[in-house]
Amino acid sequence: MPKKTSEPKPIGTVTHFYGHLSVAIVKFNKTVPVGTRVRFKGATTDFEEAIASMQYDHKAVDAAKKGQEIGIKVGSKVREGDSVYEAG
Repeated sequence: MPKKTSEPKPIGTVTHFYGHLSVAIVKFNKTVPVGTRVRFKGATTDFEEAIASMQYDHKAVDAAKKGQEIGIKVGSKVREGDSVYEAG
């Protein structure tokens, strides 16, 4: 029998992108600490990077809590609606 490869589940979604700051606003659906390697994937987006820093309400935080919208500095452009996955 062929094995079913399970698609990874997104851990968050990009809700906004500030191009002049290179900051993505991501709403996470699980707790995600700084240093986690993530993959941004969308119609024209597909790259991986480690979360170097995150902010909530303009203050640095060590981890995003489930349901929070967190600002993350990103190295490439992302778009609203892009999915965020935990990179393997």
